[in-house]
This record gives sequence, C-alpha cells and structure tokens, in this order.
Amino acid sequence: MATASVAFKSREDHRKQIELEEARKAGLAPAEVDEDGKEINPHIPQYMSSAPWYLNAERPSLKHQRKWKSDPNYTKSWYDRGAKIYQADKYRKGACQNCGAMTHDLKSCMERPRKVGAKWTSKHIAPDEKIETFELDYDGKRDRWNGYDASSYALVIERYEARDNARRKYLKEQQLKKLEEKNNNQNGEDGDSDEEDEEDDLRVDEAKVDESKQMDFAKVEKRVRTTGGGSTGTVRNLRIREDTAKYLLNLDVNSAHYDPKTRSMREDPLPDADPNEKFYEGDNQYRNSGQALEFKQINIHAWEAFEKGQDIHMQAAPSQAELLYKNYKVIKEKLKFQTKDTILERYGNAASEEEIPRELLLGQSEREVEYDRAGRIIKGQELALPRSKYEEDVFVNNHTCVWGSWWKDHQWGYKCCKQTIRNSYCTGAAGIEAAEAVNELMKSNIARKGATEDVAAPVEEKRPATWGSDVPDDLELDQKLLAEALKKEDIRKREEKDERKRKYNVRWEDEVTAEEMEAYRMKKIHHDDPMKSFLS
Repeated sequence: MATASVAFKSREDHRKQIELEEARKAGLAPAEVDEDGKEINPHIPQYMSSAPWYLNAERPSLKHQRKWKSDPNYTKSWYDRGAKIYQADKYRKGACQNCGAMTHDLKSCMERPRKVGAKWTSKHIAPDEKIETFELDYDGKRDRWNGYDASSYALVIERYEARDNARRKYLKEQQLKKLEEKNNNQNGEDGDSDEEDEEDDLRVDEAKVDESKQMDFAKVEKRVRTTGGGSTGTVRNLRIREDTAKYLLNLDVNSAHYDPKTRSMREDPLPDADPNEKFYEGDNQYRNSGQALEFKQINIHAWEAFEKGQDIHMQAAPSQAELLYKNYKVIKEKLKFQTKDTILERYGNAASEEEIPRELLLGQSEREVEYDRAGRIIKGQELALPRSKYEEDVFVNNHTCVWGSWWKDHQWGYKCCKQTIRNSYCTGAAGIEAAEAVNELMKSNIARKGATEDVAAPVEEKRPATWGSDVPDDLELDQKLLAEALKKEDIRKREEKDERKRKYNVRWEDEVTAEEMEAYRMKKIHHDDPMKSFLS
C-alpha cells in the first residue's frame, strides 16, 4: 500500500504487512491515513500508491498522483486594440524614424512612409501603442474565437432586420394600392372577375408578408437519428388530413394490396370507377407518367450505353448521363429526318402537290430510241460526252492555246508560241522565229568551235612497277634476291598469324626493292582466286 520509501523488511514483517493489507481490504482494519489526515483507499494498486524514490516521501501519501504543480496565472482577457499610452512632442532616441513611436522600429512601422520622417522633422509624432503580453492556457492558444466581440454581431442582425422591414413595408404599400384599385373598378361582370383575381393575389401577398403567422396545420415534429433524445427536424406533410386514406377507398380483401411499411398501393383500388371522379389511381400511375417515365428512359439508355463500351453511370454521374441522353435524342431526331429526306429525294413524295411529269404519268412518249442486245443506246439519243471536273479552254497570259497543246524534247508547252515555260507570256509567231534563229546560231557556234579546237592525243600513264599493279615486260629480277624475299615474306606471314613469334624490336625499312614487291605479289591472297584455300 501507500508506504514510505522502501526499506529492507524481514520475512515476518513482510507477512504481517500482507495480512494488514488484506484486513484493510476486508474492512476489518482501519484504512491507512496520509500526511494530510485523509484515508487512503486500500484497493488502490501498489504501483499507483507507492511514491517514486526521488521524491523521498517519509509518510504514505497520494500527493504524487495529484496535480502538484501550481497553476500559472492564466488570463481570459485580450489585446486592447487601438489603445495609445503616451504621445511625445519631439523625436526620442531609439524611436521609429518614420512616425516617431517608441514601441516599434522603422521596419515594423504600419504608417504610410513619410517623405521626410519624424526623426528629421520632429513633427506629428505618433503615440506609443499599448504593448500587452498574455500567458494563455492550452485551450486559449487554440481558441479560434478568442478576443471576438459578440456584440459586433448585432450589426449583422440589424442589417437583416432593416431589410425585412423594408420588404414588409413595400408589400403593404402594394397591398394598399391593389385595394384602392379594387374600390375604383366597378365595371360589371368583368370587374367582378378582376376582383376575384386581385383577392387571390392579395392572399398570396399576405402569405409573403408574414410567413411566421401562418397556420401550421401540417407541421409535424419528428426526431432524427436519436435514441430517445437529440435534434429534431420539422417535416411538412403535404397530404390534407381531410382526404380519405388510400387504404380506405376499397375495403374489399381482394382489392389492391396496401403495404403499411412503405405506405404504397401500386394498383388502382377502384378500377371500375369513373376516371373523371377518381383522384387516386394507384402509385403505378406516377411511375409511368411525368418525369418518372423520363427518368426510367435515362436509366435504360445509361445501361445500354455502358454495355456498348461507354463510360457512363446514372448514379455516379447523373448530370453526364442526362446530357448524353439529350444529345442522343437530338442525333436520333436528326437521323430520322435525314433518312426521310433521303427516301423522298430518291423515290419522291406521292402526297406532295407538285405536278408529276407527263412521261411518268403516261409511261410513254413519241420519241424513238433503239438499243442493242447489251442495253446500250444505238439510235435516238445523243451520247453525252463526259465532262472533267477541272476547268477547260481557259487561256491565260494572252495565249491562244492551252498548256499541254505542244510537245517537244520530252517537255510540254504552248502550241501558239512553242514555249515550255508554264507562266510565260505569249509571243506568237515572232517568238517562234526568234527561237529558231537562236537555235541556228547556237549550232553554228558549236560547229566552229569543234573545228578550231585541237584534240590532244591521249597519254598513257604508267606508275612505277614497284608500287603499281602492272608489271612492265622489260623488268628483270634477280632470282637469288627473289628467293630471299620469298623466305622473308613467309616469316612475316607466320609472325602475323602468331603474335608470340613476333620480336620485341621491330625494324622498319622504307626502301622496297623490286624483288620484295614481286614476292609480296606472289604471296598475296586474292579473294576472287578459286585456289585461295590451298595457299594458306
């Protein structure tokens, strides 16, 4: 239990302590008392009743479980906005250079920057603000409405009340005007009908003037989502209580079924009664008429569109489904009229008032047309020449022939002037003569140049046999030097195949003899040689 700091106890003392605690729990021994004289509940666990070692508790106590820190002086007040404490006559050292107040510096000044600050003019020194510091508690620091003046909301209420009063006054004035017109209008039967309409308008205006004074004959207080208490909501029942309930229209047991849970009766309770005298024909009447039918059609359209791959859902995006249904109806109507117009254009309209052609009406004419076995017209009707979609016989730039009417040297041109440039201007016969003169002159110049030019004899170029590919016939080779060159070429070939046999110091000779070149040519493998596989 709640004891002093833990000390060593013998086994006998520990047993007596346990027995004393059991007796206190059973109520046979008095409860332990703390240093303040208050009894300690014996059923409190030891880990809660025993004080930590660093508190050095000498007597049993529960003070360590209580709030032992003193509460700071938390305040509920707020800043005094706009309060001033002192206004100096001249500038003071350390004050704001702009306005002259001591409570802030130039960087934090909220006044408009002056052209010449108060530090240099010592005029219009701003008063010092009231600086306050508050020590707020946990809730005070997080209170959104801390410092809010509730009396300021009275201005909002007054503004709304003034608007409502002005509205009531205006409606009263309109009502008085209508009453005056009613008294002035006395025009017999027409006047009586006008008076009845005006009385209805006045009743509507009276309802608008003061809605709070209406009779709440259909007002029902209903508890919402509560188990015996909580918020209530006002529900207005639109059914007039004087009407006969639907389940009392036909008391026959075999008549239309009434579900008391949902208060629905789908079938007509009086199917044999006069439709003009019935005010209720069952809930199915509302399901198959008005906007309910349109809603059903939108649902069916959404299902069919979703099955065909459209990303549409009536419950997830009702506005999108309704818009797509409207577009579908417009396109369907347009396609319907387009199909109708196509049929009328192709087959005609027998119901139209247009005069039917005589050939179609009588089915014969006096014109003789002769056909062959293939159905082609031989005699009696002239063959219509096929026309091109392009413009024909259009002459430009003073030409008398079209482009492409003349062909020479694989080039198209104009026949009228024999020019091969598409956008050229027509020169006529003079242009043709000038072109022929130029051609004759060019031919004579070419012939004269060919006659006077000396044609140089071709010179055969021969490269040295050492570096060239052709070996001259008068080349003489030393057979001993050729045999040595062939041996050197074999050694070089083996070194190229095996890198391990290549010497470290390589000697390079720029001078190549005719024998070495001949040995290289003899040992060289030609890729187009059919015996090259036997040379390696």
